[in-house]
Amino acid sequence: MSLFKKLFGSGNDASDEKKEKEASPFNPETKIPVDEMFTFNFKKNGGKFLYCENLEEINEQFLNILEENDWFECEAVCYESKLFHLLDENKLIYKNTSNPKFLLASCENLIADEGSVLLTSNQIKQKKPHELPANIVVFATTSQILESKSDGLREIKKRYEKDYPTNITTIKYFEKAKEEDFLHYGSAAKNLYLLLLEDL
Repeated sequence: MSLFKKLFGSGNDASDEKKEKEASPFNPETKIPVDEMFTFNFKKNGGKFLYCENLEEINEQFLNILEENDWFECEAVCYESKLFHLLDENKLIYKNTSNPKFLLASCENLIADEGSVLLTSNQIKQKKPHELPANIVVFATTSQILESKSDGLREIKKRYEKDYPTNITTIKYFEKAKEEDFLHYGSAAKNLYLLLLEDL
């Protein structure tokens, strides 16, 4: 409890005592599930979250994103052949593009404690975040949600024993910060949509 509240009191003493008890070292913290933690932090960072139960809903939500942004008949960037069908079905140009409106990509993992998206050269080649389009649509599954960045790096190491990917990066800021501080220095804010497929 703050010194001012102790000296002058507050009209809400009961709730202050409750908060103090909750923060007590004798009262164990209740741990938030990683999927809830990710959702909260991702939205706090400005990301747009679209939960899908099946592939049909993925296609439907992708179409909604195209409509919302008027991205029909435009250029896109995609480096993963497993996602080309989404672009082909909607007649989007993604080969030899000069002015792409958005990047369509999968990801390595979703990092819950930061609300960030972990990408490697498998999704973005050797491009730095600031070299990518301002708009990104990421396709991921609920099984890809991990608690921390170190968990994500361990998972990459386990998944790729031989062809270890390069250019490992996270994208964390999904809207321009109102006040730039040293935490935002050098980061490129992206307008990011996450199509999250339930697979657990």
